Amino acid sequence: MTTSQKTKTQLKSFPVPKQLATLTDLTPQEAQAVTDAVNPLIADAFALYVKTKNFHWHLAGSHFRDYHLLFDEQADAIFASIDVLAERVRRIGGTTIRSISHIGQLQTIEDDNTDFVPAGEMVKRLMENNEHMAKMLREAIAVCDKHRDSATSNALEEILDEAERRTWFLFEVLQGANTTG
Repeated sequence: MTTSQKTKTQLKSFPVPKQLATLTDLTPQEAQAVTDAVNPLIADAFALYVKTKNFHWHLAGSHFRDYHLLFDEQADAIFASIDVLAERVRRIGGTTIRSISHIGQLQTIEDDNTDFVPAGEMVKRLMENNEHMAKMLREAIAVCDKHRDSATSNALEEILDEAERRTWFLFEVLQGANTTG
């Protein structure tokens, strides 16, 4: 039986093994709610990181250098957010991403396996994905606030600001593309 033929077990982040049960004053229900809100963000950050690097590597056209550098800068920022998010989950007593298949179970940002994507379309897709990430971050912030986890909420707010910055830059690149032909 190949890996793709095996039935995938849905991985759970709660309850955690006793050895990983970090002490917190949050109730188990509060910690689980926050964990359940943040882990999909981590999966989406991985998916968006890979998509951004994919476009960085497979870019062609007259704006190659500018877009190549922009995508690399944005990918680095996305990658940096992953550890912040995962460590917040662990600090409140949850567990986080374990594997590529776990990412696939949780991600809401779709993979992009298209053979060739024109540069302008790359910018558009990344802008839409970063907009989606910002929406998901806002929803997770609301969960954190509801469940007394201001530290995770604050970390998410910083990551939200970065996602909005990426969206803004990509939006402005698209405006330039639309006015220059």
